[in-house]
Amino acid sequence: MDLSKLDKEKLPKHVAIIMDGNGRWATNKNKPRVFGHNEGMKRVVDVVENSLNIGIKYLSLYAFSTENWKRPQKEIDFLMQILIKYIDDQLNRLVTQGVQINILGDISVLPEKVIQKIEYALESTKNNDKLILNIAINYGSRQEILRAVNTAIKEGKILTGEEFSNLLYTENQPDVDLLIRPGGEKRLSNFLLYQMSYAEIYFSDIYWPDFKLDSLVDAIYWYQNRNRRFGGLK
Repeated sequence: MDLSKLDKEKLPKHVAIIMDGNGRWATNKNKPRVFGHNEGMKRVVDVVENSLNIGIKYLSLYAFSTENWKRPQKEIDFLMQILIKYIDDQLNRLVTQGVQINILGDISVLPEKVIQKIEYALESTKNNDKLILNIAINYGSRQEILRAVNTAIKEGKILTGEEFSNLLYTENQPDVDLLIRPGGEKRLSNFLLYQMSYAEIYFSDIYWPDFKLDSLVDAIYWYQNRNRRFGGLK
């Protein structure tokens, strides 16, 4: 895919992706759902690499929602194993490339081995700033907002918009410019609701395991041709 179609001066600063369709992709191939999740993890490696090459500064990936605990325990266990494998396989590369990992969500309820691996990744990448990679794990936007409100109440504060934003997991980050949802569904699924107030939303019927560089470029090109007015006129 030729990246020259993209205008480097009009890149979205913050791209968020709901990585949807892994299970259905696998089912269509008469494979178990975990096969789709494993293939989907390969796209995570790709999208981080491609975002670096394109020049995206903030990338948020919805890995595991608060609602995903309703899934079969075998699938949940596999998703946790995939996260560990991703960190084991990619951490040195991420450090070298200047990627900082940031977690969105409450990881305190995850298996201890997963928590330790995440904390090691956070510490290893904390000084990087070429790309901020937000990984949403046990994340729900309503819960995030309630957490911020309760913190403000506890501290007896009346907050400005900026102060409230800095109580969210995306503290000191710009709002989402572009949300991408592959997989054919057209909903937000409790993801970054506050941060996406003025995001452009790009839906695709392509399942996440098939969402490769050309699909990402198409989404960003679509974004660059949107007329973003933020409630005003141009």
